[in-house]
Amino acid sequence: MHPYVLFFNQLDRSSLPYVGGKGANLGELGRAGFPVPGGFCVTTAAYRDFIHTSPEMESRFAILKGVNPSDLKEIRQIGEHIRTHLQELSIPSGMASEITRAWEAIGKEYAYAVRSSATAEDLPTASFAGQQDTYLNIRGRDQLLEQVHRCWASLFTDRAIAYRAKNGFDHREVYLSVVVQRMVNPEVSGIMFTADPVTGNRTVVSIDASFGLGEAIVSGVVSADLYKVKENSVFHKAVAEKKIAIFSLPEGGTLTRHPPAHAQKSPGLEDSQ
Repeated sequence: MHPYVLFFNQLDRSSLPYVGGKGANLGELGRAGFPVPGGFCVTTAAYRDFIHTSPEMESRFAILKGVNPSDLKEIRQIGEHIRTHLQELSIPSGMASEITRAWEAIGKEYAYAVRSSATAEDLPTASFAGQQDTYLNIRGRDQLLEQVHRCWASLFTDRAIAYRAKNGFDHREVYLSVVVQRMVNPEVSGIMFTADPVTGNRTVVSIDASFGLGEAIVSGVVSADLYKVKENSVFHKAVAEKKIAIFSLPEGGTLTRHPPAHAQKSPGLEDSQ
């Protein structure tokens, strides 16, 4: 029997079947010496055992097997039914207790990001990134368990169902882990590519950055600044007009707001940074 919870320091690339791509890579980053904020993964074993408490998921999987990826109306109806059904199920008490103990071990006074981590993300021939849900700045045990619950259900969003059907993935064979990680409260955040994603040049680091939480970039609600760095100097910079930013609220949750007009066209990062 595999555990329901694994801490980041227990993970590496071999952990992918249990914690998905995000979880395994957080383990690798920690082992490489990067300052990864503390956390743990609710493993795919928890997801499988949770699904098995359902009296009707086998019949729903049979329906999904025959779904037409172009029939968006049918996919919408099936997905909505499955998500509603899963959110009505209770998390088994032993599982909830194990998740709670892990949360207390990291620190129940902190805010957390709760992020889906599927076992079929970022494959050589397919990418499931962004198809499942993320919840930011979550505080307290009840909210934590609720968002874990929602992440499991998000494996059956309309987009995820259609993508799996189109690419021939068995819906039964894609599992979900949930990454629970201490939040940071950034002034600026973003995405760094260790090779130029356009040219593939591995001597160029490419950075997208914007104000506030990185969710604004990942979800596509804001155009980010672009910085390209080579041999410790910025050789290309494109500053975007950043009309929206997402920030954490002290009581939990997030707020989308407009930065001051003078700041919207300012670079998020100085060259020295």
